[in-house]
Amino acid sequence: MPDAIAMSGVSYHFGEQVALSDVDLRVGEGECFGLLGPNGAGKTTAIRLLNTLLPLQDGDIQLFGLDVRRQAMAVRRRLGYVPQQLSIEGALTGRENVAWFARLFDVPRRDRRGRVDEVLEMVDLSDAADRLAATYSGGMVRRLELAQALVNRPALLVLDEPTVGLDPRARDSVWARVQDMQQQYGMTVLLTTHYMEEADELCDRIALMHRGTVRAAGTPQELKDGLGAGSSLEGVFRHYTGDSLTDTKGGLRDVRATRRLG
Repeated sequence: MPDAIAMSGVSYHFGEQVALSDVDLRVGEGECFGLLGPNGAGKTTAIRLLNTLLPLQDGDIQLFGLDVRRQAMAVRRRLGYVPQQLSIEGALTGRENVAWFARLFDVPRRDRRGRVDEVLEMVDLSDAADRLAATYSGGMVRRLELAQALVNRPALLVLDEPTVGLDPRARDSVWARVQDMQQQYGMTVLLTTHYMEEADELCDRIALMHRGTVRAAGTPQELKDGLGAGSSLEGVFRHYTGDSLTDTKGGLRDVRATRRLG
C-alpha cells in the first residue's frame, strides 16, 4: 500500500520545550489512522507540521510523495482540515461558510455552487444551509466544519478532536458522514481523539503518543492483544501513557469553550 503520510526522524521544539522527538510514522493511502495520547503528547504539533502550519525543524515529511518543505502549496491542495478550535463564522449562513472555504481552496468559480451544494447534502445540512451558523447545534456545527474541509475533495482529511464536546448521537452522525465519504472517495483519514471506543471502532491502525514520542503502533486488536487477553484500548492507553483519559461535554454554547489545542 503506498504511503499517504511518511514522517521520518521528525523533531520539534518550542524554545526549550520538546514537542516531538525523532518521530517516525507511516499512514497508507485509504487508511483511517488514529493518533492517541494525553494532552501535550505532541499530536496537534504533528498535525500542524503535516498541514504546513508549522515549519519543519528536523526530519522529513512527505504527503503522497510531496515534500512539505519544498512543495507546501501542493501539499495544502491535497488536504482537508478540521481543527480543534472553532472554524466557522456564526454571522454567516452555513452555505456562506462553505462557499468561503471553496474560494480559499481556489475551487474553480464554475464549480463552486455545485460543490457547495454537494458537501452540504453529504453532511445532511441542505435544509439548514441558509440559516445563520450561530443557530446551529453543536453536532450541526461540526458537520458544517466537515463540509468546509471537504469542499476541495481532499485526498487526506485531517480531524483534530472532531467530536469533542458532542453528545453520543451527534458523534455518531459526524462519523457516519466521514465513513460514507471515505468509502465514496477513497480518502485517507488522520484523526486524534480521546474517545477510545471511537478509535477502536473506526481506526484501521493507531499510534499511541506520549511526551513527543510514539510509544506503540498497530491495529486496535494488535495493541489490545499485546497487553493480554480481554484488554481494552483504554487499558492500552493507560499502559503506555500512565495518564487519565479526558472527556468533555456540552452543546453549541460550549463548543468555543471546549475547543483547545492539545
